[in-house]
Amino acid sequence: MVLGVRGFLAVKQAMLAVATVVLVACAPATSPTSSHSPMPSPSPTTAAAAGSIGAAQYRIEVPSRWNGTLFLYSHGYVAPGRNNAATDSPTKDISTWLLDNGYAIAGSSYSSSGWALEDAFKDQIALLDLFEQRFSKPKRVIAWGGSLGGIVTAGLVQLYPDRFAGALPICGVLAGGVATWNTGLDAAYAFKILLAPSLPLQLVGITDPQANIQLASQAFDAASATPTGQARIALIAALGDLPGWFDPAGLQPAVGDYAAQAAAQGRWESQIDFPFEFQYRAELEMRAGGNPSWNTGVDYAHQLAISSDSAEVNALYRAAGLDLAADLRALNSGTRINADPKAVAYLDRFISFDGHLRVPVLTMHTIGDGLVVPQQETAYADAVRAAGKQDLLRQLFVHRAGHCAFSSAETIVAIEAMIARLDTGSWGGPALAPGSLNSAALALGDSLNSVGGFFKSPPAFENFTPGPYPRPFPKGPTLLA
Repeated sequence: MVLGVRGFLAVKQAMLAVATVVLVACAPATSPTSSHSPMPSPSPTTAAAAGSIGAAQYRIEVPSRWNGTLFLYSHGYVAPGRNNAATDSPTKDISTWLLDNGYAIAGSSYSSSGWALEDAFKDQIALLDLFEQRFSKPKRVIAWGGSLGGIVTAGLVQLYPDRFAGALPICGVLAGGVATWNTGLDAAYAFKILLAPSLPLQLVGITDPQANIQLASQAFDAASATPTGQARIALIAALGDLPGWFDPAGLQPAVGDYAAQAAAQGRWESQIDFPFEFQYRAELEMRAGGNPSWNTGVDYAHQLAISSDSAEVNALYRAAGLDLAADLRALNSGTRINADPKAVAYLDRFISFDGHLRVPVLTMHTIGDGLVVPQQETAYADAVRAAGKQDLLRQLFVHRAGHCAFSSAETIVAIEAMIARLDTGSWGGPALAPGSLNSAALALGDSLNSVGGFFKSPPAFENFTPGPYPRPFPKGPTLLA
């Protein structure tokens, strides 16, 4: 049964238990500490410190036999109004592995929650400066992070390339801020047009975020109970190219099992994506000084045509006796939304990607991610290719559902691949082949081959090519035409 957003918080907790994590799950879970206060060392051989730089908390751990490499970790999204805390790694297992292998680790909480990229960039560089003052200048720094921390990671090496040797964005928002929030607007717009035309549902300029998401939940619950509503939910999901796979512990639905795919997409939409589309946008607009998203000029028939979900949508519309062409005309003839150019400029600054890499970047993504879809990797790769820097980029994919649903072993293998690239100056060819990566991850043992610490999962690297990103950011003079 598909749950509405009224049960979002309870559902999110259950999903954390199976590592179907949202952006918040990549965020810190420790408590802030006072300025420059020592923290208990995880082992007698590790020097550790925690404290604050302004409003941002930090955490640092340095092994006694430090090899000179520092991993600077950027955490994921923290919902507006929730407390931030510093973390220097996504899991204790990975922290232990890094420290045991001679690597120092550090991370900042950022000074604010929400779409905190402006603060994240400033605070992470301030932490890097502090590390150099309190310990010593690292021989090399590797930026890494997950989800929102993935876009922070890629942004750090774009904005401060001289401070980093390489970057490892994991499940990252790599289409950039403008493109990502535009895609979210498409889903919200289509939802209102097709399923809530008479409701006062706000797409931008949201005055009461909590009431707005409750209104969306009510409309979703009503629609999901009928074949007509289910078909339209599938169309909405297709505009953002959501995967038809939700449970990382479950099997991927068969290619032609459209009912199961639609049910999974409904869960992604209602349980995970709705808060960003109907609630958290308010925080973004406050930060940006206006609405940074638009859908003027978008052809929704074209958006469906390029979606990997188009066959599913056609089949479900036929089964429901619905006129798909009529619904697409309704979307294309609806009242469109314009953006505030100043707000677009803010979101572009924090951040969109120009592709001009100056250090090696290795990304990793699950193929069944319905919050940060794997097509985000296409947008990033396209920008890098257009800049002629494709030799500096490699992208890894894992055959699993879930957002950031990686085992510790898979993450460690990606870390090792980045270290090898920096040590040798080459990506190593066969070393990045899925079979080689899976063998290396399996060799790390059963304890590291679990997802979220809750269920065992064999390593699942695979060759995968995601489709086009639905709404790449079209820079230029016609930006808001």
